[in-house]
Amino acid sequence: METEIPQDFVGKVALVTGAGSGIGRAGAELFAARGAKVVVSDIRPDPGLETVARIEKAGCTAIFIETDVTSEAAVKAMIAGTLAAFGRLDCAFNNAGYGGKYLPFWELTESEWDHTIDTTLKSVFLCMKHEIIHMLSVGGGVIVNTASGAGFIASPGMPAYTAAKHGVLGLMKVGAKELAQYKIRVNAICPGITDTPMAREFINNDPVLEKMMMDTSPMGRMGLPEDMAQAAVWLCSDAAGFVSGASLLVDGASVCR
Repeated sequence: METEIPQDFVGKVALVTGAGSGIGRAGAELFAARGAKVVVSDIRPDPGLETVARIEKAGCTAIFIETDVTSEAAVKAMIAGTLAAFGRLDCAFNNAGYGGKYLPFWELTESEWDHTIDTTLKSVFLCMKHEIIHMLSVGGGVIVNTASGAGFIASPGMPAYTAAKHGVLGLMKVGAKELAQYKIRVNAICPGITDTPMAREFINNDPVLEKMMMDTSPMGRMGLPEDMAQAAVWLCSDAAGFVSGASLLVDGASVCR
């Protein structure tokens, strides 16, 4: 009889960026429920501290580190703060990002392009870089990035976001190839439309835009942050020990075409 491979994180430390709400909060809470000590990272102190309070209320352990993930100095400080608090970093869930504005290609401003690319792509590069530096020094670890269905197919009206999420998958693939020999696994989850505060802000009570987004979901509903968290945490677990370089669609069959 085969022994089931555990998916617990007792004795491990998980870092989650963009953990003040949505997918990041759900991921942080699930890591904690599975036994990890969790570093909650977000640029917004109040939501980040609320995530920590929720985790502690459940009897688990977490700290908050305020981080602008578009700044290399801030990302280095985030890793240093993690090690100062817990002495190790086993899993990193690079989830922070920005959906951008819904605009035709020709109306996208340079400043909006830069903000979307910096927050959604540059941030992942910086986080991966400094997570990898630490993981190389200790002989292993796991990284999961939040990409999107827009990393596979074009999302009209969102050229910067589409470019950024394609880039996130590219970074993941390079990381997986380079780091496999060092016992560092790198994967990505690719959510479909998910019921998060960011998505609700993007839709902004526009029934036409909401219908367009819902029409991408064959299941007829938005995904839940918890759906995405389950996928990310599984990829970080020993149960996914031979999975690296994977772009895992979590989208209710939206992009199987």
